[in-house]
Amino acid sequence: MKRLLIRAGVALALLTSSVLVASPASAGIIIFDPPPTDEISIQLVAMAGSGCAPGTADVAISPDHSAFTAIYSAYLAQAGPNVPVTENRKNCQLNVLVNAPSGYTFAIAKVDYRGYGFLQRGATAQQRANYYFQGMTVGSYANHAIAAPLDDNWIATDEVPIASQVFRPCGEQRNLNINTELRVTRGTSTDVSYLTMDSTDGSIETVYHFSWLRCR
Repeated sequence: MKRLLIRAGVALALLTSSVLVASPASAGIIIFDPPPTDEISIQLVAMAGSGCAPGTADVAISPDHSAFTAIYSAYLAQAGPNVPVTENRKNCQLNVLVNAPSGYTFAIAKVDYRGYGFLQRGATAQQRANYYFQGMTVGSYANHAIAAPLDDNWIATDEVPIASQVFRPCGEQRNLNINTELRVTRGTSTDVSYLTMDSTDGSIETVYHFSWLRCR
């Protein structure tokens, strides 16, 4: 497997009332704040799913406090002859607590996914993901079809429209839920196909960059 790195861009959003949502009408003037200088910590509260069995995922904050990294050690979906149908779809939900300094909030607006795929002609595959704060609207998944045939890296980008970008409500400690999924179907192919978020050393790093705003 090849070394895979996933990076996310910065969010574009405005504060509006206690629930922080971008406003298209006023999105022409956006002033972001630098990351807090106080200590920021990330805690993986819970994880569940066939793509991240207990002990196979973790998170860490970047040194500059601008991002956090989700690290996986086992995440692969496959389909084909003699492959159980339970292997066709793998998913992972991470429940993450971001301990940010008082008076700051953050959002995620873009994530670039990269992985490796070996897809036979006639097979189909897709990657999907969504992100939401605990107690808020789950929202729809972003779906990305991965074209076959393929024997190479693949890339998919999630970009949240400005009007849909949501910051964590100020003054509230809500966990961030990150849901991802890989799916492979055999289709008309006659051999095994697979899609993975794995690498040569058995880990995949998914970096979600923050956009910081002070609560006003």
